[in-house]
Amino acid sequence: MMNTRTWIAAAAALMPLAVLAQQPSAPAAAATSVPKVVNVSMCSGCHTIPGYQASFPRVYRVPMISGQSAKYLEAALLAYRKGDRNHPTMRAIAMGLDDAEIAALAAYYAARGSDATK
Repeated sequence: MMNTRTWIAAAAALMPLAVLAQQPSAPAAAATSVPKVVNVSMCSGCHTIPGYQASFPRVYRVPMISGQSAKYLEAALLAYRKGDRNHPTMRAIAMGLDDAEIAALAAYYAARGSDATK
């Protein structure tokens, strides 16, 4: 069985989406003001599925993030990066983001409203 540190390292190696982005079109980039290196869709794989639960390393209820306040989302990502919030996948993702990328992701999802499909 992998220890947490090994799992975090493995997850970080397998999650290049955190820093390697799809290049948005110029109008989309301007409209969202998200840095080009941030793939805003990386979050939607888990956070837009109603009732989704992640089951590794234990069962977690995955919250919807669209429409949450930017301040809350930014604080959550910073806490994952620091290790104050305990979820190996989210920690690995947050560790791959700098402060500006975290702020941009938080602003982007806060601006989406509560529509889970965004």
